[in-house]
Amino acid sequence: MLTHEVLPPTVVPTAAPGRLTYSAPATRWFEALPVGNGRLGGMVYSGDRVERIDLSESTAWSGAPGSSDVSPTALTKLPQIRRLLLTGKYAEAQALAGDHLLGRPGNFGTNVPLPPLLVEYAGSGTASAYERSLDLADAIVRTSFELDGITHRREVFATHAHGVLVARLTTSAPTTCTISLGEGAIPVEVSADEDTLIGSGQAYETLHSDGRTGATVEIRARVATDGVLSTGTDEVQVTDATTVTILVAVGTDWQGEDPIARTMELLADVPGYEVLKEAHLADYVPLIGRAGLDLGRTDDAVRGLPTDERRALFAKGGEDPELLALYFQYGRYLTIAGSRPDSPLPLALQGVWNDGRASGGPWTNDFHLDINTQQNYWAAEITGLGECQLPLFGLIDRLRASGRVTAAEMYGAPGWVSHTVTNAWSYSAPGWGLGWGLHVTSGIWISLQLWEHFEYHRDLTFLADRAYPVLRDAAQFFLAYLTEDPETGQLLSGPSDSPENWYLTPDGEQCSISLGATCDTVLIEALFRICTEAAGLLDVDAELRTELTAARAKLPPFQVGKHGQLQEWLHDFDEAVPSHRHTSHLIALYPERQITPRATPDLARAAEVTIERRQAADGWEQTEWVEANLLTYYARLLNGDQALHHLRGLVADASEHNLLSYSAGGIAGVVQNVYSFDGNAGGTAGIAELLVQSTPDEIELLPALPTSWPAGSVQGLRARGGLAVDLTWSDNALTEARIIAALPSSVRVRLGEDVAELDLAAGQSVRITRT
Repeated sequence: MLTHEVLPPTVVPTAAPGRLTYSAPATRWFEALPVGNGRLGGMVYSGDRVERIDLSESTAWSGAPGSSDVSPTALTKLPQIRRLLLTGKYAEAQALAGDHLLGRPGNFGTNVPLPPLLVEYAGSGTASAYERSLDLADAIVRTSFELDGITHRREVFATHAHGVLVARLTTSAPTTCTISLGEGAIPVEVSADEDTLIGSGQAYETLHSDGRTGATVEIRARVATDGVLSTGTDEVQVTDATTVTILVAVGTDWQGEDPIARTMELLADVPGYEVLKEAHLADYVPLIGRAGLDLGRTDDAVRGLPTDERRALFAKGGEDPELLALYFQYGRYLTIAGSRPDSPLPLALQGVWNDGRASGGPWTNDFHLDINTQQNYWAAEITGLGECQLPLFGLIDRLRASGRVTAAEMYGAPGWVSHTVTNAWSYSAPGWGLGWGLHVTSGIWISLQLWEHFEYHRDLTFLADRAYPVLRDAAQFFLAYLTEDPETGQLLSGPSDSPENWYLTPDGEQCSISLGATCDTVLIEALFRICTEAAGLLDVDAELRTELTAARAKLPPFQVGKHGQLQEWLHDFDEAVPSHRHTSHLIALYPERQITPRATPDLARAAEVTIERRQAADGWEQTEWVEANLLTYYARLLNGDQALHHLRGLVADASEHNLLSYSAGGIAGVVQNVYSFDGNAGGTAGIAELLVQSTPDEIELLPALPTSWPAGSVQGLRARGGLAVDLTWSDNALTEARIIAALPSSVRVRLGEDVAELDLAAGQSVRITRT
C-alpha cells in the first residue's frame, strides 16, 4: 500500500553529472570532446603541440529552397495507384509510384563542416602528466600537461550567453604559437586583420546540391594575449605569451542574416575571460542541474580509469553503474549544447557537430522525420529540458507552410503534409527513393512533440497559438487524404511506406508501397484523438471534432499475424528483409501508448514477438538509434532487464571513445561508422523511462527497474501535468518518492499494483512511501 504526506517545499540536491576523462590527446573525431552553444559546435582534440577544434554551425547549409520538388504527375496518378493497391496489384502500383510520386529535389543540400581552428606551439619534446576532460557540471573541456619544461593548461567552452566559442590557453612560461584555420569541407578565403583571423566562404558541395548554391559563411577568431601579437597573410602569431584567449564567432546568410555583421557584433564589446566564464556558468549550470542520477558506485579500480578504458571494460561485460549515469547526463548535456530556445534550427542528424561523413556520403546531415529527429528530442521533456524543443517547433511551423503547397499540388488536399526528410529550407515533398521516401505521416510524428510539450506543461496559450493550428491543419489534410476501402469501409492511408521496410507480395515480389500500413494508422489515430481533445480544451471547432471522431472510428484495428507478431501492414505480409532495423509500427508502444501490457496484453506480446523475430533473423541491423529504440520499447513493456541489455548494447557497441553514438558502417549504405545524435538522446530518454513513466492521469514509479540496479536515486525527472519526481530505492524496492507540483494536479501514482490518488496544489510537495 502507498502512503503519502504533504511536505514543506524543499530543494533536493541533485547528483553530480560527472566528467569524461582521458589520458592522451584525441587523434580522431570520435576521440575529441564536443562543446556547443545551440548553434556553434566545436570538437576539441586537446593536442599537445597543436590544439585543434573542429568547427560546425547549424545554418551552414548547402542547397537552396526548391520550387518544383513535387512530381508534376503525382496528383493525376494517385487514383490509379490506389486502385491497384486495393485490387492486390502491388508490383504495378510500386512501379507507378516510383515513376510518379517520388520527390525531385534539385538542391536539397546538407549541413557542411567548417574549417578547424588550429593553435600550433613551437618547440620539440614529449608531453607528460597529460590529462583532458569534459566536465558536464560546467560544460568546459580542460587540458593540462608538461611540455619542454612548461606547464600548459587550457579551457574551452561554447557560451550560449555570448554566442561564441572560447579557448583559453595558458603556460607557466612565455611561449610562441600560431593561430590559423585548417582545410575543411568547403573552401574558405583566410585573412588576418590586427587581432582577428577571418575566414570567408560558401557552403558549396556537389553531392547533395549543385555546387553553386548554399549559405555564405563568415568565421572570425579574435585573439587576446599578454604577449606580442602579429599577423601574417592567413594567420595570427603570438610570441612571449603566457596567456592566449581566442573567441570564435560564426555567421551565415541563412534566412537573410548578414554573416559579417553577425560575427562583428558577437565579438564587439565582449567582456574579459572571467566575466565570459561567469556568464556561461550562470546560463548553463541551472539547466544541467535540473536532474541527477545515481545508480550506485563503480568499483574504485574502474572508476579511476579514463572514460575510453572504462567503456572498453564495460563492452567486455564489466559493471559500471557510474558510466551509465554519466551516459544519461551526457545525453542531457548534448541536448543543452545543441538546442536552445533561440537556436535557428533544431538538432540535425548530427546535432550541431559534423564529422563530414553524413554530409559527404549517401545520407545528408539533415532532419530525418521517420524517427531520428524525433529521437533527438525524446530526452527533453522527461529530463527537465522542455525549452530545448523550441527550435524544433520553429521547424514544424516552417514545414506547415511549405507542406500546404505539397498537400495542394501532390494530393489536391487542404492542410499540410510532409514526408521522410526535410532540410534547412523546409523541404516537404517525398524523398527520392522507394522504400523510404513516401512516409506520408512524418508530419504527424514530428508534431507529436508539440503535444508532448503541452502535456508536460499544460500551457493553454501554447496549445492555442503553437500546437493546435499545426495539428488542426494536419488533421484537415488526412480527413481529405484517407481512402475508404469499398469492401470493409475502413479508412486507409496511402500510397505510403512503412519506413523503411519492404514486404513480400503473395506473388513473392518485393514492394514497399501499401495502403493502411500500421505505422500510418497509429499516427493518424493519435492525430485525430489529440486534435479532438485539444479543440475541446480550447472550445473551438465543434464540427471538426465530430468529423474526427467519426473518421477515427473507421480506422483499421491492430492485427496479430501468423507468426504471433504485430502486423506491420494491413495484410499479413512477410518482411522482405526480416532483419530490418526499422520497426515503425511499434510506435504504438513508444512514444504512443496505444499498446500497453496492462490495457492490451495480447497486443503487447505481439509487439514483443515482432522485436524477437527481428533480432533473431540473420543479419540483424543493430545500430545506435535501434538500440535506444528497443530500450524504450522494453521500458514500456515493463521489462527492465531486457531494456538494460539494449542500453548496454548502445553504450558498448554503438558509442565511441567519446561516448558519442554512431550508426554502424555497413548498414544503410554507409561504409564507415557515422556519428548520429539520436542514440545519445534516445539512451537518456530510455533510462528515464525505466524509472518514471507518466500519462496525463497517472505516474508510475520504477515501472521497469533492472534487477542489477538494486539501489539508487534520481532527482528532477518530469511527469506530465507539470510534476517533478525524485526517487530513492534500495533492495530493488522504492524507499521514498517526492512529487512536486508546478501546477494544480489530480493524479494517480502507481507502484506495481499499488495506487494512490493525489490532489496537489501548485507548489505543493508530497512524500510517498510504501507500507
